[in-house]
Amino acid sequence: MKKFNFRKVLDGLTASSPGGSSSGSSGSGGGSGAGTGSMHSGGTAGAAGTPREEIQETLMSDYFQICKTVRHGFPYLPTALAFDPVQKILAIGTRTGAIRILGRPGVDCYCQHESGAAVLQLQFLINEGALVSASADDTLHLWNLRQKRPAILHSLKFNRERITYCHLPFQSKWLYVGTERGNTHIVNIESFILSGYVIMWNKAIELSTKTHPGPVVHLSDSPRDEGKLLIGYENGTVVLWDLRSKRADLRVYYDEAIHSVAWHHEGKQFMCSHSDGSLTLWNLKSPSRPFQTTIPHGKIQRDGKKPESCKPILKVEYKTCKSSEPFIIFSGGLSYDKACRRPSLTIMHGKAITVLEMDHPIVEFLTLCETPYPNEFQDPYAVVVLLEKDLIVVDLTQSNFPIFENPYPIDIHESPVTCTEYFADCPPDLIPVLYSVGAKHKKQGYSNKEWPISGGAWNLGAQTYPEIIITGHADGSIKFWDASAITLQMLYKLKTSKVFEKQKLGEGKSTAEIVEEDPYAVQMMYWCPESRIFCVAGVSAYVIIYRFSKHEVNTEIASLEVRLQYEVEDIITPEPEIIPPFPDASSQLPSLKNLSGSTNTVACEGTMKDSIPCLSVKTRPVRMPPGYQADLVIQLVWVDGEPPQQITSLAVSSAYGLVAFGNCNGLAVVDFMQKTVLLSMGTIDLYGSSDPYQRQPRSPRKSKQFAAGLTELSDSPVSLELERCKSPTSDHVNGHCTSPTSQTCGSGKRLSSADVSKANRRGPGRPPFRKAQSAACMEISLPVTAEENRENSFSRSRSSSVSSIDKESKETITSLYFMESFARKNDSALSPCLWVGTGLGMVLILSLNLPPNDDLRLTEPVMVSPSGTVLTLKGAVLTFACLDCMGALIHPPYEVWRDPNSTDDNEKTRKRKLVMHSPSASQDMGEHQFAVVCSEKQAKVFSLPSQTCLYIHNITETSFLLRADVVTLCNSVCLACFCANGHIMTLSLPSLRPMLDVNYLPVTDMRIARTFCFTNEGQALYLSSPTEIQRLTYSQEMCDNLQDMLGDLFTPVETPEAQNRGFLKGLFGGSGQTFDREELFGEATAGKASRSLAQHIPGSGGIEGMKGAAGGVVGDLARARIALEERGQRLGELDEKTASLMVSAEAFSKHAHELMLKYKDKKWYQF
Repeated sequence: MKKFNFRKVLDGLTASSPGGSSSGSSGSGGGSGAGTGSMHSGGTAGAAGTPREEIQETLMSDYFQICKTVRHGFPYLPTALAFDPVQKILAIGTRTGAIRILGRPGVDCYCQHESGAAVLQLQFLINEGALVSASADDTLHLWNLRQKRPAILHSLKFNRERITYCHLPFQSKWLYVGTERGNTHIVNIESFILSGYVIMWNKAIELSTKTHPGPVVHLSDSPRDEGKLLIGYENGTVVLWDLRSKRADLRVYYDEAIHSVAWHHEGKQFMCSHSDGSLTLWNLKSPSRPFQTTIPHGKIQRDGKKPESCKPILKVEYKTCKSSEPFIIFSGGLSYDKACRRPSLTIMHGKAITVLEMDHPIVEFLTLCETPYPNEFQDPYAVVVLLEKDLIVVDLTQSNFPIFENPYPIDIHESPVTCTEYFADCPPDLIPVLYSVGAKHKKQGYSNKEWPISGGAWNLGAQTYPEIIITGHADGSIKFWDASAITLQMLYKLKTSKVFEKQKLGEGKSTAEIVEEDPYAVQMMYWCPESRIFCVAGVSAYVIIYRFSKHEVNTEIASLEVRLQYEVEDIITPEPEIIPPFPDASSQLPSLKNLSGSTNTVACEGTMKDSIPCLSVKTRPVRMPPGYQADLVIQLVWVDGEPPQQITSLAVSSAYGLVAFGNCNGLAVVDFMQKTVLLSMGTIDLYGSSDPYQRQPRSPRKSKQFAAGLTELSDSPVSLELERCKSPTSDHVNGHCTSPTSQTCGSGKRLSSADVSKANRRGPGRPPFRKAQSAACMEISLPVTAEENRENSFSRSRSSSVSSIDKESKETITSLYFMESFARKNDSALSPCLWVGTGLGMVLILSLNLPPNDDLRLTEPVMVSPSGTVLTLKGAVLTFACLDCMGALIHPPYEVWRDPNSTDDNEKTRKRKLVMHSPSASQDMGEHQFAVVCSEKQAKVFSLPSQTCLYIHNITETSFLLRADVVTLCNSVCLACFCANGHIMTLSLPSLRPMLDVNYLPVTDMRIARTFCFTNEGQALYLSSPTEIQRLTYSQEMCDNLQDMLGDLFTPVETPEAQNRGFLKGLFGGSGQTFDREELFGEATAGKASRSLAQHIPGSGGIEGMKGAAGGVVGDLARARIALEERGQRLGELDEKTASLMVSAEAFSKHAHELMLKYKDKKWYQF
């Protein structure tokens, strides 16, 4: 084996492969990234002088594949709603071209129009397993729902007219399409081809009418006669068109614009809603004027005049009941004089009028009825109301109209999501335990009926390991979700703000807060599932440690205050190229407070802020319910008038009883068992004599003089922005460094001079922090000029560290990791360590000296000391892991959970039970370890205790990593990375061979960057929109099994029979049964439509869709069985209909015979 000099690799921060490669197959560790161009070959080398056993790596590139699994949450920016009353499934369309189809819990399907055009309208082919969508790009699409992943069968693109309204009659294959020009076209659903039959607007209205009636806003066939089509035009004209004779049967005119039309089920009356808040009821026998006009929310004038106008009634539904008065349900129509009233849904039932106020604007609503037939009593039982940010279902069967408890996880965005964590294969007892404490907080007052959207079928599938997702929110709340088997259900909600005193209104300027809004926003979370210890870092520079208990307790909250001061002189470098596009609120200079024009550091209340935390912890005893209970609150305090900087890294060890956290100033280590601060030190002091950079200590006095001088020189907005933007390394995303264009607390836009003047007006005691940034609202504003774009684009290399050292002497703590490891070179035994990673690519190891036995743990002090070990990488350090000498992942030690408030004496007195390493570790684990360290630029594997770099892989040169996690997959270990250029990569361990590199997702906004996380078993997630979580897998096995895990949208259900209409109704109730649409609209009669009018586009839902529906023979058999069942059902329906006809015929014959006998001998004058 050759020997190599590793000095170049470790000392130089520029990327270079080692000078040679090791002999044998171990030299395969390097490789070049496939397909990205941003990955460069890494090098491998044997450890000099260290015997190396060959580790057999089991992972291969065949084990990896990327695919989306499921999307949870509320559809973002909803626009349309549809319901299949037989299948009982609901579809929601959105402004981004997405469709979500929901059934029973577990049945939740997401599909997307490729064009991304907004969905205007959705129409189910009732009980046919298909859906028609109309998009804003004037295209109709037919979706096949008889497969687990719906696909488009046909599309029809209108070229000359814009689609405004669609209507598909029940059990019809002809779709009516209204357009902006006022014409009505007819489309064959089976072939998706236009019929030659067209209802032109000028034929529909009277010839004497000189104005255009406007776009078609409504289409529906008469419940009494399917051969009559009701067409509503925007300007107030309604036409009943006879399809057979191709002429208008009647026309009605009203002087207010029409928004919607609804039939009475008998087909003799219809109701219109108008723009002045009025409802008009029209009788077909007297179309000259409305049979009835009402303005439900209008004030009645005293002098008998027409009630005053109200806001438009956007939609009305008119539903009849067998046993009670009809329901008239409408949205809008409120009085103009109540400007502050919330959006409302009004339910009129008999003389009772109920107004249901909503939290968000109403997008659409639908009434759910017992029958799919429009000519029967409708008997409505619920109303589905789609709001801009919520979905509610109102129970109409109870007089107080309660809402149903929603089983879907659509309240993820109740408060904006600021961070996420994902845990797969966690201890199985956690989910029931969390559910049991969370169930006690459930709200009362819901309807006692079952959730009415109950269609589809879902089973657990093969993979049933427990999964938990944790979301942190802007209001300080934390939600634990059961994410097992690709579903999502809320388990438990924790409110972290409850440990603090409420801030009273008007106190803002006198308190020491550093953010104006959302002072409790959750920034980082750390959870140890085994010990159940949970830790939160908030935007106001605090850390809360929670312990889990099944018992309620009433106790005071312990709190500590920590000073983290930065003791190095900042160097001003006013070159324009270091100004990033965003101001960085977290990297303020100590001198920034003087840029407002004053030369002293006097706070608003007249004294310098010092040793004041940002929030006040409750001092009185607090009742804590079962669940997570605050054990300790640690707050960073103001130092010499400077606010504490936000926390950028966090780690907890339940075995050691320690919590560590860092920011751009330094590192703090706290013993949460003894409630003492062990270490509070600037980053530079952690190096001791090992600091590779010479930095000049500063004196406070010099700083103040310097600040005043800067103010005299320049008080321009540019200098302020320059100062605020100076530190590219103190940004963070989920605690990890990102590019200079990211920001911690900004609003996502570049500072204008107006913003700067506002910041200056705040005064020195109020630093220019803006709203705590939620992951839901962060967007990247790309720079304006090409020159700036080259310098500061989001994918720019953030720390070509050598040059940035001169410009930036602050060093952010970006990563922390507690581990049993070798603290110093050539140590002979493992010892407790804290690994510290910084924004300049430095890795420091702190040695932890714990009491020798557990009895002394609460009395003897814990010692934390720098070991002197310094390792280097290029770019900010993101993650650490340790492997044993066999290449298996070593789990950090942990304490087995015990209830801190248990009433059982044995539980109270028993000793702490510690698990020091994973059971799979070999006996000779103590000989050496592999330390895996990944930065935003490269990954390295070191052999410990020799600290030799065994493998190095330069992941990217032109971009940087946002997230990296060491995860387990197929009983092996790999490094999963998500890059700012959208690539997802996996590397084998320990050899760092590239396994997967897919250009998956361009990072279009900071929300994705902040919320992306990997977990074990090949799973990952991110917030795809402010309201939705997208889960994905990078495991080939899960991709193969995905079909079994997804729910079925379509299940064979028999269509309910139409009610027996009776002999007289059939005789005099119209000729709806004899109407043959095929004969009327078919090519033989109507001819072909103009080719230039619309273009037919075949979809991918045919052959590909069938492939996707299920794999191989099983799928074929399933489809054959379904087809057979459906055929059997149809035959059964035919038999039943035949029998019904025979019964009707016999009854008619009997009645006719009785009539004949009755009147047989009577004279004509006796009748």
